[in-house]
Order: sequence, then C-alpha cells, then structure tokens
Amino acid sequence: MKDFCIIGSGISGSTIAHTLSKKYSLDVYDKARGAGGRSSNKKFIKNESFDHGVQYISPKSNQFKKFINNLITKKIVKKWPGKHMFLNKDKKEDKKHIKMIGYKGNNSISKHLLKNINCIFNTELIKITNKDKIWELDFSDGSKRFYKSLILTCPFPQLKKLSKKYIKHSFINKKVKMDANITVMMVTKKVRPNISSYFFSDKILGWAAYENSKKRFKSDYDLWTLQSTYKWANKTINKNKINKLDNAKILINKFFELTNFKKNKVFHVQNHGWKYSSNSKPLNIKSYWNSSIRFGACADWFIGSRLESGWLSAKDLSLKIKK
Repeated sequence: MKDFCIIGSGISGSTIAHTLSKKYSLDVYDKARGAGGRSSNKKFIKNESFDHGVQYISPKSNQFKKFINNLITKKIVKKWPGKHMFLNKDKKEDKKHIKMIGYKGNNSISKHLLKNINCIFNTELIKITNKDKIWELDFSDGSKRFYKSLILTCPFPQLKKLSKKYIKHSFINKKVKMDANITVMMVTKKVRPNISSYFFSDKILGWAAYENSKKRFKSDYDLWTLQSTYKWANKTINKNKINKLDNAKILINKFFELTNFKKNKVFHVQNHGWKYSSNSKPLNIKSYWNSSIRFGACADWFIGSRLESGWLSAKDLSLKIKK
C-alpha cells in the first residue's frame, strides 16, 4: 500500500506530488486526459495548440519567482513576446507585469513536476471512506483502491461534497463562490496580426490571446483563445453545454467588434466551459492538514485566483505534513 493518493494534476497537485515524492510513495489521479488542471493545453493539429485555461504566469512572491527562474534555465517556461494591449478602463495597468508561458503549453510546469511520478488519468474519484486510518477510495471506473494518506486539490464545491465529514475546520462551512469562465478556441484565416493579447473593457469578452505569438509552432492559420468575463460566464455556464455554439458566436462576434479586425472565415471553433475557474477572495487558511487521519487539501482558491496561489498552497501543505 502506497503512502499518498493525490487527486488532481494541476499546479497544486503536481507541486505537492513532486515535493512528497522525495520521501513517500504515491500516485496521482485526474479525471482529465492529461496533466495541467486549469492550466491545460488543447491540441488542434500537429503542434498547433491553445492554452484554454490559465493564460500566463506572472510571479509576485520571491519564493515563486525563484521557482520560475529555475524553470526558465531548464527551458520549461519563457517570456511571452509581443505587444499586449491593455484596454480595460476599470483597472489600472501594471507596467511591470511580466507574462510567462510554458515552452510547449501552459501545462508544461505540471508535466515537468510529474515527470517521474505515476499518474492515472481518465479516472474520477467519487467517494472516500476512512476505515481504521486507511483511506478507501471509490473511482468512476468501478475500482476501489487503498492508501495511507489522501490529498485533494479539487475546486471547493467538489472538496466539500467529497470530504465535509472529515474536515474539522470552519472554512468548510463558508460560502466560497468560485467564478466561471467560458473559453472559445478559434481558428481563422492567417493575417499575422502584430498583437499578442488583448485585455478588454467589455461586459462579455474579457480576454483574447493570439496563440501564434507564443512561437511554439508554425501554422497556415491564426489561432485565437477568447475568454469571457466572470460576470457573463456566471450567468451563462449552467446552460453552456446546450448553448455551446451560440455562446461561441457571441464571443467571436465581440472579438471582431472590439478589435476592429476584418471578419475572416472561421475554420474551427471549440467552446470549453470552466464551471469553477477561480476564487478572488482568499480564505484565512492556506491549506488544510489533519494528521490524525492523514487527510489534506490544497488549491489556488485557498489563497487567490492566480496559478501562483495554487503553488503556494501546495508548499504550505507540504510544511504541515513535515511537522
């Protein structure tokens, strides 16, 4: 029986797995097809792809800056070149804001951290039970597996549903509101714009990224990732599955309207809804660990909405486990 089971392969799951693997045996599970969580990267054809979750990394804390600088030397991440248009009238632009991206995709960090770790994908955890200090885990494929310790890195609503009875802390009873996001991946005729990204001042479309500008691939097309505002997505997300095409059209039309680009032929469109995208209000706890039953949780939503928040939460949990 292995020491740890870690649920989730995003930045929190991959970070805590990488840290603990130096001392413990463990497995990582994720219901997705690959590593990355909300920093996932979706392939189009050949090497062409979209960062359809986290758009970039902008380190703030000294601890995370040191981590990112190390990844730069290893060619895991790099600076996103080009012109970034800040058009949001409601927010003040930070001129020192650095945009870092993964070399092959924004899931490059998670993939790097999980390189030598056993990961099981396409497998969703549906029930947890603690019996005689052993974790009995039921998965969507009908299997039942056992571990000495369990760590969850899922969004707050999923954590609460799975584990409320095992968490002895007031945060589990709080109303943690996680914002949604609707992302559209669009392939158009190639016009080679000289813009890398747009941060809009609009009620519906919040962001657009020109994937070709990341210089990861050469393409005969222009690839764009469009992301909605949280306010619009929160109202729209529950019916996004049945309105995928209509919602995609709304965001695409907004894109051409706000950029003043000539409306080109769109060859490919894909809509991805993130029901639990981020939490903008930090909790009074950075992670959770119950040593008596060896159960823990870490995730970005403990601290904030940034990818860095997920990394810091995982680091905080690792220190609690070592005590």
